[in-house]
Amino acid sequence: MTPEVCPNCGADVPRRARACPECGADEQTGWSEEAAYGGLDLPDDSFNYDEFVEREFGDKKIKPQGIKWFWWTVALVLVLVFLFGMLRWFK
Repeated sequence: MTPEVCPNCGADVPRRARACPECGADEQTGWSEEAAYGGLDLPDDSFNYDEFVEREFGDKKIKPQGIKWFWWTVALVLVLVFLFGMLRWFK
C-alpha cells in the first residue's frame, strides 16, 4: 500500500509509486502499515472510553433544574386569560 505522504521524509508520493521520489523509501525500507500510521498519534487498542470521560468531565452528575415557580405562574395566568376570553366570547 503506497502512502500519500512518505513516512520517512514527509514528501508527497504519487499514486502507485514504488518508491518515494525524494528519499527513495519503499515497502522494504519503511512503507509498512506500522510506519505509515506510526506518526499519527492515534489511541492504542487499550483505549477505555469510560475512563476518558471520567478524566475529562469528572464524576459530576447534572441535575435537571425543572421549571421555576415564576414560569409556572406565567403559564397559569395565560391559561386563565385564555379561558376568561373564551367564556366572554361564547356569551
